[in-house]
Amino acid sequence: MSSEETPAERREVTVRRAPKYVPFLILGALVGVAVAAVVAYALPGDESFDRGAVFGFFLVMFGAGGAILGAVAALVLDRRSVKRQERAVVEAVPDSEPDDGTGQ
Repeated sequence: MSSEETPAERREVTVRRAPKYVPFLILGALVGVAVAAVVAYALPGDESFDRGAVFGFFLVMFGAGGAILGAVAALVLDRRSVKRQERAVVEAVPDSEPDDGTGQ
């Protein structure tokens, strides 16, 4: 080891796989939209109500409910990932080139 080289810095970090919340919210809302379409158009209903208005009503209810259920699923998976987290030791590499983002 020459006098110019410095020892690499070591740190202990926590590693876990956490879910991204936005895809869960979007997927839940899309499932809610599909359920609203099935309820409004596939099931027999009262002829005094327009099917489009019924779909709009159920779209708001089931879309919001699906987004809430998606958020709950993401929270449950996030809690499970906290329980399965691991500790790791990382070491900085001082002579690596910085990433300029060009991909070359």
